[in-house]
Amino acid sequence: MTDNLSAPRPADVWLPIPPAEIDALPDAAAHHLTYRFWDGAADYPADPADCAFYVVPYMRGPEVAVRPLAEMTGLKVVQTLSAGVDHVVDGLRPGPHSGVALCNARGVHEASTAELTLALVLAQLRGIPGFVEGQQREEWRGGFYPALADKSVLIIGYGAIGAAIEDRLAPFECARVARVARSARTTERGAVHAFTELPTLLPEADVVIVSTPLTEDTRGMVDSEFLSRMRDGALLVNVSRGPVVDTKALIAEAESGRLRAALDVTDPEPLPAGHPLWHTPGVLISPHVGGSTSAFMPRAKRLLAAQLHRFVAGEPLENVVRTLG
Repeated sequence: MTDNLSAPRPADVWLPIPPAEIDALPDAAAHHLTYRFWDGAADYPADPADCAFYVVPYMRGPEVAVRPLAEMTGLKVVQTLSAGVDHVVDGLRPGPHSGVALCNARGVHEASTAELTLALVLAQLRGIPGFVEGQQREEWRGGFYPALADKSVLIIGYGAIGAAIEDRLAPFECARVARVARSARTTERGAVHAFTELPTLLPEADVVIVSTPLTEDTRGMVDSEFLSRMRDGALLVNVSRGPVVDTKALIAEAESGRLRAALDVTDPEPLPAGHPLWHTPGVLISPHVGGSTSAFMPRAKRLLAAQLHRFVAGEPLENVVRTLG
């Protein structure tokens, strides 16, 4: 731990959850802290220059996330409550924010996002959207539907969420689960392939799950060429970020009937009324709710309390994605 990450005296901590609702926070007086509640409101709770530890308001959009950053000249830590940090990085500058640690919410969203991923996969394979429509029309839509059993699944983005998804796939008797990440490695479950192997892996998968962070390398990764390599009838599931997928290319493939999709994230987002993706055949959309469940708040509060105890003790923080130079 560098001195730059030690709590200044005094220091403000901006929290998007009322401090009184978070158990076991470090004692403010003992550590010369002042807890400030800010959930993205128009008015700041105090001078941003006094903020040393900034917890980004959850699901309020990148404009809110970065708005106070330029004025946070005493900043030491930025903590997101999301797995991704793409909505924050553009507001951090190496000069004024040199030494700032950017941390994500690893450990908060894995269970919920993996749950929704399996729900989207099963809903699309087993025809649940059609059953809902049939119920509304009083139509009995019997027949045979695809099962997840015996399917080949490809997980693209094998971090904590990708691993949690595989945990939940285990009981479903899949024929194969392949894993892809930025670089190849070996896990207890088997090999993790590099992104460069996607051209040979995509044609083998019945279900392709995208759970990779949004970076310059992954933006638009699921483009027309990527989709063309997927086998006929395959299902694409995106629980990462909308811009990872080329929306126009996906619409073209889905409208042809060759591919289906289940999307918890879209580009643009929120998806505006009238957008063709709403009515694209074979596409199921959920409104970016992978992490926002009853499991979120208890885990988020535990993470914040633990990180702040490390902060005041001068100990290494967890989930550090990067430290600005």
